[in-house]
Amino acid sequence: MTLTPTPLSDSEYHAKAMAVLAAVEARADELLQQDGLDIDTSRTGGLLELTFPDRSKIVINTQPPLHEIWLAARSGGYHYKYVDGRWRDTRTGEDFFDVLSRCASEHAGRRVAFGAPA
Repeated sequence: MTLTPTPLSDSEYHAKAMAVLAAVEARADELLQQDGLDIDTSRTGGLLELTFPDRSKIVINTQPPLHEIWLAARSGGYHYKYVDGRWRDTRTGEDFFDVLSRCASEHAGRRVAFGAPA
């Protein structure tokens, strides 16, 4: 699949990538408050680790030189570029939040949904 990334300046990339990390952290907090699902979040700069109750992890990492976001989970590693307002997998075109939701559900052992920042 060939994707044509939306051109972003470094500052635009940084703002959009940090918004993704903030949205994931906020949703993890909501899941604890609403559903009792304890996903521990730990962020250092552009790297966010999600640790699930079984101690498995999902790692989301910004890649500023490439203007990408990378996701590593039990099911594999994924690379995302910003295309027409969404972070899309560079191989399949899948949306970042759809893949994160699927991976988080696998790690949590139940359905977990994440969504794009408003």
